[in-house]
Amino acid sequence: MSNKKTLLSGVKPTGRPHIGNYFGAMKQFVDMQEEYQCMFFLADYHALNFIQDKEEMKQQIIDLALDYLALGLDPQKSLIYKQSDVPEHGELTWIFDTITTMPYLERSHAYKDAIANGKEITVGLFNYPMLMAADILLYDIDIVPVGQDQKQHIEYARDTALKFNHVFKSEVLKLPEAKIIEDVAVVPGIDGRKMSKSYGNTIPLFASDAEIEKAVMSIVTDSGSEKPENVYAIHRLFKTEEELAPLYEEHKGKYKALKEALIVDLKAFITPLREKRAQLASDTDYVLDVLKEGGQRAREKAMKKMDEVREAVGVKLY
Repeated sequence: MSNKKTLLSGVKPTGRPHIGNYFGAMKQFVDMQEEYQCMFFLADYHALNFIQDKEEMKQQIIDLALDYLALGLDPQKSLIYKQSDVPEHGELTWIFDTITTMPYLERSHAYKDAIANGKEITVGLFNYPMLMAADILLYDIDIVPVGQDQKQHIEYARDTALKFNHVFKSEVLKLPEAKIIEDVAVVPGIDGRKMSKSYGNTIPLFASDAEIEKAVMSIVTDSGSEKPENVYAIHRLFKTEEELAPLYEEHKGKYKALKEALIVDLKAFITPLREKRAQLASDTDYVLDVLKEGGQRAREKAMKKMDEVREAVGVKLY
């Protein structure tokens, strides 16, 4: 029996990752496998709020699994599974719905943003904090790594666990702790804003050589500066300040030469990842087997917890 703490994280399969995603979270997930007992799930039911096309959903799920396996998530060290393979997520969500008020859910940042932008709110978007709480609380998780802007998700899970335990006079649900990912670089996109798919300013994590060249040559630079700050900020992800200082001194004001140097370093970083991903993509059966086995193991854990939950709420008679 391992004495490592358990850690859980879920990611929606909603598009190609970029280097901002990698340095913002993915790299940390890979590193955390050594320190924690990790569970990583593909949040496909959460993704239904955004993707409502069968073939697209299937492809996005496989793509995300490929991304993570190529980056170093190891099925021998971590439990990697698909949310929809564990129906207890939905069952526990419904039970949470019965003790959760609408004003409480109206505090959700995503709900407020949608209202502010005049969007029509689906029940799925309104209620997703309860599904997220179920995702976490089903597994007696110790740690959930999040960015500062996602801390509310863990607060919802903790509040819900406390309320459930109080209402049903039990100690069934364990309160998770947020692990705020500190010192994460805010990676600028090619237009200088934070790198984001919604801005269309990304450098894809598994980009082809041609995509790397096009993206880097498109990086916005300030013509009044000797050092192109946006180029340098991205370059700092791959080399130390000591390594970059002579290069940027030698090529002061020579933006093209500095961009070409960044292209070389980006290719050196991305090429082995892209090749590893292509190798995995040639054996889809392996990827599906990883998810299937992970789903079976996750469900075993979830079923035990749901047995305790059903007992606590009084529906378990036999």
